[in-house]
Amino acid sequence: MNKNREQCLELANRIYDLDAEVYRILGSGLGRVFTGSREATIQELVKVMFDLTMGHYLRSELALIGNMARTIKDKNERARIMREYDEILKAVESLPKSFASVDILDEEAARLNSANLGSRFAQNNHLIICIGRTYGCAGTDIGFALADKLHINYYDSEIFTEVLERLEAEKDSVRDHASFAHHQNLNRSLGRDHRSLAQHLRDFNRYHGLPKEDAVFFNQSDLLAEMAKREDFIIMGRCADTILTNLRIPHISIFINAPFEMRARHVMQTDDLNYKAACKLLRKLDRQHRHYYEFYTGREWGNSVNYDLCINSSSYGIEGSVQLIERIIKKHTGRNGPQEN
Repeated sequence: MNKNREQCLELANRIYDLDAEVYRILGSGLGRVFTGSREATIQELVKVMFDLTMGHYLRSELALIGNMARTIKDKNERARIMREYDEILKAVESLPKSFASVDILDEEAARLNSANLGSRFAQNNHLIICIGRTYGCAGTDIGFALADKLHINYYDSEIFTEVLERLEAEKDSVRDHASFAHHQNLNRSLGRDHRSLAQHLRDFNRYHGLPKEDAVFFNQSDLLAEMAKREDFIIMGRCADTILTNLRIPHISIFINAPFEMRARHVMQTDDLNYKAACKLLRKLDRQHRHYYEFYTGREWGNSVNYDLCINSSSYGIEGSVQLIERIIKKHTGRNGPQEN
């Protein structure tokens, strides 16, 4: 028992130091997962390691540190931090009587995603469907109709609003065109960040120095983890597939697309644009969405190997796409409605 406690103490110190190092590199107070004193935090971490029912807590905290570490811009620093991160996860996994399934290395994440749908979900797991899509492919319509068909919750811009509320930010301070977040990193890269120095300082103080888009992403990760404990749902975009994979939370990932020409015609009708303007909008949104997804996940947006199912919505239409997804879910998971708590 003493040996186990010594191992836990050593690991707790390493976890605390890793969190502090990520904080130092990012230079952000919000980037600090453990904000209490070192002694109190270490004791709490050791307690969690001995409590099997609290495994999800440590898993979530480690995943949050990993999410933030992946945003470190310096490649060498990022590689150094991630090596320590991976070693800590292996050490936690090897602890006697430690909780299972905390390893979120890329290899393990890939194994989770590639597991057969029939064996991926345990009895107490909620049905979570992550849908990525290109603008103009009717992906939002398909996601909403599927949620209605399965009688489960649907989240799109609502989850973004809730994250902003948690950050005590004004809803109008972030633009969200058709549920695609137009993040300020992208505006800066395109030379369109017109905020004044005073506004920069207000944002800096509000988010403890962390860029607003990063603050939203990290709080969004935490929110998704909380939702996964209590309900079945469909989530559109938000890098939810990667976030849940990193948290070792079973889910189904889907990507919906359609030929560019058909998307342009659809956008001409829905957004009342001429052909040239529709094409310009699609290229802009595709570029922004790809940049956002790949920046925060390290994965290639739209690459079929990253998803359980890829659909060309022009081949099936909205109703046909919903029926296809519903059949696959029912056949391979045996579920056709919300999971009872």
